Amino acid sequence: MSICKSTVIAVLAFTLANPALAQDTKSHAGMHDQHAMTSSPNAAKAPYDHQFLDTMSAHHQGAMHMAQLVEERSAHDELKQMAKKMIGDQEKDIQQLQDWKKQWYAGKGDAVNMKMPGMESMKGMSMSKLAASKGEQFDAMFLDMMPKHHTGGIKMAKDALKKAKHREIKDFSQKAIDSQTDEIAQMEKWKKDWKVAGK
Repeated sequence: MSICKSTVIAVLAFTLANPALAQDTKSHAGMHDQHAMTSSPNAAKAPYDHQFLDTMSAHHQGAMHMAQLVEERSAHDELKQMAKKMIGDQEKDIQQLQDWKKQWYAGKGDAVNMKMPGMESMKGMSMSKLAASKGEQFDAMFLDMMPKHHTGGIKMAKDALKKAKHREIKDFSQKAIDSQTDEIAQMEKWKKDWKVAGK
């Protein structure tokens, strides 16, 4: 799946800061070691809403890279269907986040802040191991990693409910909390039903 222009913009800061992230786009090796992501220069000095727009975009991008592996590697059609929906939903979210950035912070640069609440969920995730697995092994790892990733997104969204200045971000965050909570519940159910366990 081609990545929309706004998605590229969303992750440009840490892609340029980490040459390893740009090496193997076909196999997604460029995003395998998410702990290598770094904050944009002076991101912490940017307005909170600016940080949220770019950092949530980056967080979504991490989920998309995991979801894009599902079609060729999962043993379960149900998971493939969820992954397709997840990719579509998060692409739309990123587009919305970056449209707001253009409206509110045009020309202000990138403000990806890895220290925002929830971003710690991306540390230590081995995308290379996930990409090297297939079938039940892949599903076990995915159903372990994605709920943890979603939990980080929910944490960031809950923080935004308290700190964001724009009503649009608060509404966006509540919708993200609701949808990702539902997806976590579904993935946890599959984990039990399929008797898989992440490593």
